[in-house]
Amino acid sequence: MLVYPITLEDDDETVLATSPDFPELTTFGDDREEAAARAVHALEEAIAARIHDRRDIPPPSQGETHAILPTLTSVKVMLYQGMRDQDIGKAELARRLGWHMPQVDRVLDVQHRSRLDLMDAALGAIGRRLHVTAAVTVEPEAASEAVE
Repeated sequence: MLVYPITLEDDDETVLATSPDFPELTTFGDDREEAAARAVHALEEAIAARIHDRRDIPPPSQGETHAILPTLTSVKVMLYQGMRDQDIGKAELARRLGWHMPQVDRVLDVQHRSRLDLMDAALGAIGRRLHVTAAVTVEPEAASEAVE
């Protein structure tokens, strides 16, 4: 998963969330937990806009507070940035996979719930392999309360 730093600042009666890696990311919450939760959605929107505009997506930098991207969004970012790094366009990816362009558009759309086998195939087409691990981080009942 990709973990991006966010900055939380008190702003009158709300909390402002921004990101040093995405200057365009700005969102608010009534408290720190809500602002952090909204930052994840705002981060996905910033990434979707960068993909649409064919701009780079930076690697995560360091910070105290983080927004953790959902796993599928992280895989889509890795695919997109891998394509950019290798100068592979959507048409070339479609050719390598034998897919139609709408299928390629969907695997790059952060709002689309792509199947993992399709993401794995797309990564394979650019010479990447997806490795999945699971780690225990907090007690299950405490997970809903955790904010990094």
